[in-house]
Amino acid sequence: MLKKSRSAASATRTLTFALPASTLPVSVVGTFNDWTPGAHPLRRRSNGTASTSVTVPVGTTVRFRYLGDNGLWFDDADADEITADGGVVLA
Repeated sequence: MLKKSRSAASATRTLTFALPASTLPVSVVGTFNDWTPGAHPLRRRSNGTASTSVTVPVGTTVRFRYLGDNGLWFDDADADEITADGGVVLA
């Protein structure tokens, strides 16, 4: 699941990446963290999900993928577009 939230006080948008907690360990990597594995790990939440958030300027095109256990890469069906290079979302 991918959620977009816009800050009324600034020109930023928070992107929240969430998956079922059963998929852990997983990190989200993309243009917002120079594709660095482990920079944004999803953390277990009390509602049975695991999530992490990043803040980017409004209007930014973000490319991302999830990196799971044993080097498994996968995409988020909630992305605005899925390409050969992963998910794309317009913040």
